[in-house]
Amino acid sequence: MITTEDPLLRRTKDARGVLTLTLNRPQAFNALSEAMLAALQRELDVIAQDQSVRVVVLAAEGKAFCAGHDLKEMRAQPSLGYYEKLFAQCTQMMLSIQRLPVPVIARVQGIATAAGCQLVAQCDLAVAADTAKFAVSGVNFGLFCSTPSVPLSRNVSRKQAFEMLVTGDFISADEARARGLVNRVVPPEQLDMEIEKLAASIVAKPRVAVAMGKELFYRQVELGLAAAYDAGGRTMACNMMDEAALEGVQAFIDKRKPNW
Repeated sequence: MITTEDPLLRRTKDARGVLTLTLNRPQAFNALSEAMLAALQRELDVIAQDQSVRVVVLAAEGKAFCAGHDLKEMRAQPSLGYYEKLFAQCTQMMLSIQRLPVPVIARVQGIATAAGCQLVAQCDLAVAADTAKFAVSGVNFGLFCSTPSVPLSRNVSRKQAFEMLVTGDFISADEARARGLVNRVVPPEQLDMEIEKLAASIVAKPRVAVAMGKELFYRQVELGLAAAYDAGGRTMACNMMDEAALEGVQAFIDKRKPNW
């Protein structure tokens, strides 16, 4: 168990460019305090400018992945202005995950509730231990999980998302996979191995193609069908002019591995 007081730990990226950020408030179930949100924002801003990063893994210390916002901290300052500022801070951090030019993988080893479930939904990919559980449980305390509903409803079907939001009930890791909230579910001892397999597959591809694809993927899902096709076509045309794509296509024609 890591015991440093820093709310967020950054592990130096490996030779392939895989970098791990670890939520480090295990005694508070890794609740998203203002300090935690600020630390995440700082790291994401740095990563956005680092061309050597290829994949970000978002992990957590302790039994919980993330229990959502720090309710004790929120209750200590009950004013509309404070709450609007807090949720704006959280929204900015969540959007920064999507705006990164590299994939972000949630490593979910324990419960993910409320804004913690939102964090899983906001990540591009998620691998969960089969013992993990998920809930948007704010409604149990009279607080509908409005901001978590945004990425949740973009991951799972509307009726399934709404049921989670109005009941606050937990779902299992297997249910989360079936509903589209996570990609893969494995026993806890295989979690790192599975994430390694996923990361290795990503870093084997050209960074520029992944970056262009990620940006287009999220942009087109908010467009109508014709506009989405138009955006996709323009992105593919630009992608095709990149040296990595030209080499990849030529390698396919030549029946050899690309020289990236």
